Amino acid sequence: MARRKWTELEKVSLSPAVLSVIASFGFERTTPVQSATIPLLLERKDVSVEAVTGSGKTLAFVVPMLEMLQRRQADIPWESKEIGALIVSPTRELAYQISEVLAKFLEREELQYLRQKLVVGGSSIEEDIRAIKKESPTILVCTPGRLEDLFDRKGDLNLAGRVKSLEFLVLDEADRLLDLGFKATINNILGYLPRQRRTGLFSATQTTEVTDLIRAGLRNPVRVSVKEKSTISTPAKLQNFYKIIEPEEKFLALLHFLRSPQTAQGKVMVFFPTCACVEYWMAIMTHFLPKRCILAIHGKMKNKRKNVVERFRQIKDAVLLSTDVLARGLDVPEIDWVVQWDPPASASSFVHRVGRTARQGNEGNALVYLLPSEDAYITFLRINQKVELSELLDADHNREELEQTLQKLHKLQLKDKDIFDKGTRAFVSHIQAYRKHECNAILRLKDLDLGRVATAYGLLQMPRMPELKNCAETNFIGPNFAVDITKLSYQNQQKENQRKEKLKIYEESGVWPGKKKFKKNTESWEQTKKAKMDTKTKKELRKAKKQRKKESEAQTGATAKKRKPQYTKEDLEELANDIRLFKKLKKNKISEEDFDKEMGIED
Repeated sequence: MARRKWTELEKVSLSPAVLSVIASFGFERTTPVQSATIPLLLERKDVSVEAVTGSGKTLAFVVPMLEMLQRRQADIPWESKEIGALIVSPTRELAYQISEVLAKFLEREELQYLRQKLVVGGSSIEEDIRAIKKESPTILVCTPGRLEDLFDRKGDLNLAGRVKSLEFLVLDEADRLLDLGFKATINNILGYLPRQRRTGLFSATQTTEVTDLIRAGLRNPVRVSVKEKSTISTPAKLQNFYKIIEPEEKFLALLHFLRSPQTAQGKVMVFFPTCACVEYWMAIMTHFLPKRCILAIHGKMKNKRKNVVERFRQIKDAVLLSTDVLARGLDVPEIDWVVQWDPPASASSFVHRVGRTARQGNEGNALVYLLPSEDAYITFLRINQKVELSELLDADHNREELEQTLQKLHKLQLKDKDIFDKGTRAFVSHIQAYRKHECNAILRLKDLDLGRVATAYGLLQMPRMPELKNCAETNFIGPNFAVDITKLSYQNQQKENQRKEKLKIYEESGVWPGKKKFKKNTESWEQTKKAKMDTKTKKELRKAKKQRKKESEAQTGATAKKRKPQYTKEDLEELANDIRLFKKLKKNKISEEDFDKEMGIED
């Protein structure tokens, strides 16, 4: 679809206040997804939008939302306790970003009667309740978990009552919402909302789960699918590179790249497979790149994430180490390079990661490191995602440089046991994540030389884990001297005091306190994931059932008391006798025939 000027949108007349804010952004013309979606929403249609990352989806729902709310204001002014729009986002970072864009519009004097409130996890829910009651927002930007909690609170807030006049619901990054296990939560939220509303569902991919959500939450929706002319799923001005690297040289290769002229002056995002990897390499890189601003973010960080993203936006040559928590939704146009430590868990994750660069028509670059055993991933991406990768040609590394880097890694771990612990956790979590890889047909754990992979982490010794049971450690390069791990000390005094207490117990008992035995996991990744989802769904169903019971009891004004079962003395003696017989059978003190005879069991 051709780009149009905002004033020339088909069948649409946007208000001067909205147009002036769009002009301040510097957007003279619409993107294809905006040209297709905005007129449909303003014609009171539900839409399901599929568009690549960085295609301008945020304005595609913010602009029609504001127009809807203004039209309703002209007919029936919004009351203080009415909420007219809900925007549901999968992550806090994306919710913050949407809220910032929305704030630019609401600064205009003509729109100041519309108020927004950001409601996400990580803060006290009581504070959110007080703020909603005090500020009376017309728009809520929220994450699904916190929104569900607010709906379930039946106190004086009564959020369900506030959304009775809801005009517009937005489910942003719907495929990601479902990937994170929010299906039951979204369905619960939809149950509180009026059916006479407009709904916009926006996603980068159309999965089976998204289709199910469309059927449940949208009424006769119009499907909008906007793709690049070249049919590729990544931005048109993005150059994708790969680099085949030996396992033990991966960190050295990353260092070389971050020190090179092509990345020295720009923003770089580096994706790692786990939170533990981000923690470890953050601690390491500050020593190897002291003049560079190194930032880290992952899903287990709570209140710090917003400040980290803000610093990354402000510092022009920052390096951000991240997990997939920022693989989607982050809009920082100045990112020059996206680097991936190893192939991501799925092909779609690759597309979302590299989509953090080359946004809003800018040029960008992406690089993925591959081991010699992983070269089939290049063909896999070409077939699965229509992504072409070119080899990145740069200087090779010599053996002496590798040895110097490893020596420095070893010294850092010897100096502070905290770094040693982080390194071990990072390696273990990396291997466990690799074992569960969705592309395990071509990325197989048995093809990895785990000794050489551990060398890249600069470990002092190979950790004990099930995956290493049949692994030869001959290719592992550790320190050229013996290391007694129990003698390593922490620089943090509190941790050091705890270590000394444990060491004292170890010297007396011969067992290190708190050490856990590994359990053999025989389930596949898909089975484990399904089991977790089933458990979560059951918990949510029990929670909903309990809530319905409370409401029913409140309506009837009576609470049924549970009666304890009454047992006679003879019943208890008979039960005790049965238990004794079972124990005898278990210890082979009586035969099965005698047991059956005593229990009165007939053939």
